[in-house]
Amino acid sequence: MKISNPIAIRGEDLATKFLKEKHYKIIERNFRKGYGEIDIVAVKDKTLVFVEVKTRTGSLYGSPLEQISYFKLKSLVKTAQFYKLLNPKLPDALRIDAISVILDYSNNPVNIEHIENITS
Repeated sequence: MKISNPIAIRGEDLATKFLKEKHYKIIERNFRKGYGEIDIVAVKDKTLVFVEVKTRTGSLYGSPLEQISYFKLKSLVKTAQFYKLLNPKLPDALRIDAISVILDYSNNPVNIEHIENITS
């Protein structure tokens, strides 16, 4: 059982709002399969987009995006492929994006950064 992290939940909520404002259609949040998790699944311009959200309070330990390891990326790819198998009617074009959310100590957003197609 995964323990909910209020900072991560706040970051995912902000990332979802950010994507909706950029006209992404949110399909699902927090899809879990034994070996992986996808924070946000969305569709934009006939592309199925899987989004990894990293949230931090401050940048003392570097950019939140630096926390996406090679192994995490492999897990994201595998989980995205599985998701597509379960949902064959969704677009065939796939992409994995990352969103970095930096919060202040009151959990207000300081910066949101969206990087498209982090696997290429």
